[in-house]
Amino acid sequence: MIDPAAIARQFAFPGEVLTVREYGSGNVNDTYLVRVADTEAVRDFILQRLNPHVFPHPERIMHNLRVLDDHVRPKLPAQPNRRWELPRIIPTRTGADYHRDPDSALWRAQSFIADTESFDAIADVSQAEEAGRGLGFFHGLIHDLPVHLLHDTLPGFHVTPGYLARYTALATAPPRPDPSPEALFCHRFIAERKEAAGVLEAAHLRGELPACPIHGDPKLANILFARDTGQAISLIDLDTVKPGLLHYDIGDCLRSCCNPAGEDANPAKVSFNLACCAAILRGYLPQVAPFFSVADYHYIYDAVRIIAFELGLRFFSDHLAGDLYFRIKRPGHNLRRAMVQFALCRSVEAQEAEIRAIVRDLQKP
Repeated sequence: MIDPAAIARQFAFPGEVLTVREYGSGNVNDTYLVRVADTEAVRDFILQRLNPHVFPHPERIMHNLRVLDDHVRPKLPAQPNRRWELPRIIPTRTGADYHRDPDSALWRAQSFIADTESFDAIADVSQAEEAGRGLGFFHGLIHDLPVHLLHDTLPGFHVTPGYLARYTALATAPPRPDPSPEALFCHRFIAERKEAAGVLEAAHLRGELPACPIHGDPKLANILFARDTGQAISLIDLDTVKPGLLHYDIGDCLRSCCNPAGEDANPAKVSFNLACCAAILRGYLPQVAPFFSVADYHYIYDAVRIIAFELGLRFFSDHLAGDLYFRIKRPGHNLRRAMVQFALCRSVEAQEAEIRAIVRDLQKP
């Protein structure tokens, strides 16, 4: 059993390590809050063990974080009206960016962004608008980062046809067969939508949506808001910063923020909130208008529909596989998560005309 406190002592924190405790609610990595006392104050840092089953080459993640930091940090002093921070890498005592434990798992330490809070559900439309503004600001900072400088740390991530192919292979003889009505519903839901799963990738192949740097996982819980102003001042969980389609980020932000019931809700109570959608896009689109194309606007609806479908597909596939990817809190958790995302997808589909009208009204001439 690896002792996180012993791992923490491998890093060059500016003082004595006082406590190490579990922190956050992430589904993939093991995260700890490290409290350190130096000569002037007590400060917090983040310590993480990257999941080797999800990230087989975690050193590439650390490379991408360095590239991201070198590109973004020089731009931040020129932003007088917005506090913005990125987590800084804390080196080990030997000067490395990370530490390998006896099991060869990669651990890294980063600065803790203080006086902030994160949320699992949007509180109101003003917060939704700020979430959109924060994502748009982040995209504005990284849109000119040469994409070839970034490793693809998760090949196939958000490529929906790939997830569909793996599900199809898995469903023929799943390690965990499930004849429940809920599982049968999921199988039917996927079958009814499989032909439309490749809409974003097809647009990419036609050159309408080019590859660019993305965050990869800008769900609401990964946006930090300042406690004093309520502004979105950081995007965290940067392990999925990589080449991709901007619409993966747009779709995931809308999917996450516009489901007020949350990802563990009763599926019957899940719906896509149009007011939140309009607010997010009011915050987001002005930030990206200088480099947005006509196609970028056109595929926003498809992005939120596909990402909700895709996440449901991934949750259900993991349920059939035996819960190997996403951390669960109880038996059947991934099945429940899948049904929530499919309910959200259905709600998005029912409001296609309204979503497209919101985009059209906000589109820059």
